[in-house]
Amino acid sequence: MLLQILFIVWRESVEALLVIGILAAWMAANDTARSGRKYLWGGVLAGIAAAFALAAALMVFANELSGEAQDWFQTALMLVAGVLIVQMVFWMHAHGRTLKHELQNGLADAARRRHWWGVFALALIAVAREGSETVVFLYGILSAGADAAGGLMAVTGAIVAGFALALATYGALQLGRRWLSWRLFFRVTEVLLLLLACQMFTSGAEKLIGLGVLPFTDPLWDTSWLLNDMSRWGGLVAGLTGYRALPGVVTLAVWLLYWATVFGVGSWQARERVA
Repeated sequence: MLLQILFIVWRESVEALLVIGILAAWMAANDTARSGRKYLWGGVLAGIAAAFALAAALMVFANELSGEAQDWFQTALMLVAGVLIVQMVFWMHAHGRTLKHELQNGLADAARRRHWWGVFALALIAVAREGSETVVFLYGILSAGADAAGGLMAVTGAIVAGFALALATYGALQLGRRWLSWRLFFRVTEVLLLLLACQMFTSGAEKLIGLGVLPFTDPLWDTSWLLNDMSRWGGLVAGLTGYRALPGVVTLAVWLLYWATVFGVGSWQARERVA
């Protein structure tokens, strides 16, 4: 659970730092845009504030619910988080190569027109997008295994550690592109994110079984002898990938449907890129 939190904060923070770095570097290198830097950093702060506001709103709303209503809310957020993770992976896969160019074009247009509030809005949207996704992802993770979160201090520690690791990773990516490239970083983390999304959908399906929406069935097989998902290492693998040692029909169906969708969308995206 804590490793999931650390990973999400690390990955999303690196992506946010990349966007902020592109914007800040372009403005620093263009004399005509330097007067708009305060709008850039104002937008960054506003984006962070928007993410915190969303987190507070989710917590307040969740606390107002009780019993089955809260279970439904947590299940919905868990499934939404899974959808957002998959959407983010494919969006970055499609736009990663042109992201820098698109951001710089937006800044150049704002600088030409002296439309500094456009710079503010660009930074706000970029940061708020990453921040709000992180909030939803973290809530989905906590909903999937709140009992295993380890308490507020442990969760806070994982978030701080994830952000510190993101700063170090961003610095390494900027300084050591020969041995640690952005392309390699995104390829590896995309695979890990897709595995984590599978875990979200698997846990969401189990929540729906508990709510009586989906049927409970006996396990199809037992691989506990190989890797028990209740053990320390098995639990880690299960939390990061959706692995289950005793999967039922619903769990198997979720796996098959999820990975068929992922590979199908990936193949379509590859064909579109070639065309």
